[in-house]
Amino acid sequence: MRTSRAEEFKEFAAARASHLYRSACLLTSGDVHLAEDLVQETLGRMYVQWGRARRIDNPAAYAQTVLVRIFLTHRRRRSATERPLAELPEGARADPDDPALRMTLLRALAQLAPKDRAVVVLRYWEDRSIEETAIALQVSPAAVRTRCVRALGRLRALLGGSITEFAAP
Repeated sequence: MRTSRAEEFKEFAAARASHLYRSACLLTSGDVHLAEDLVQETLGRMYVQWGRARRIDNPAAYAQTVLVRIFLTHRRRRSATERPLAELPEGARADPDDPALRMTLLRALAQLAPKDRAVVVLRYWEDRSIEETAIALQVSPAAVRTRCVRALGRLRALLGGSITEFAAP
């Protein structure tokens, strides 16, 4: 029984790790090391809950919710106020296909408040509904809508017309 539980979790973790990592990278504004830590913490907490996972309707969505909550908890800590250096260390490069756009978007996301960033990532990257996002963040749907409007307005102000120069024709 225990081996099958461990095997089931290994399959789940292998299938979801890359998806969780992408979301974590967006939440952390490209901080790949913090993203790796968040994913590891998420998978660790999921393993503890895995025996009870049969009661969870959608383990993938639950894992995403755990990831967002861990991210928000991390942002509340004093150590989260540390800022990265102006230059990226070797090997921490963005996608080579379109690095200018990726870096522009990550810089803009980094300037959002953590909860606003979480709403943008869940709503527009993860394509979650307002209700699903509200459940994940433990807020009301009205709060999600308000944060969406505020966050998108802030992104528009930060990006201005510069984003259009990176858009593919």
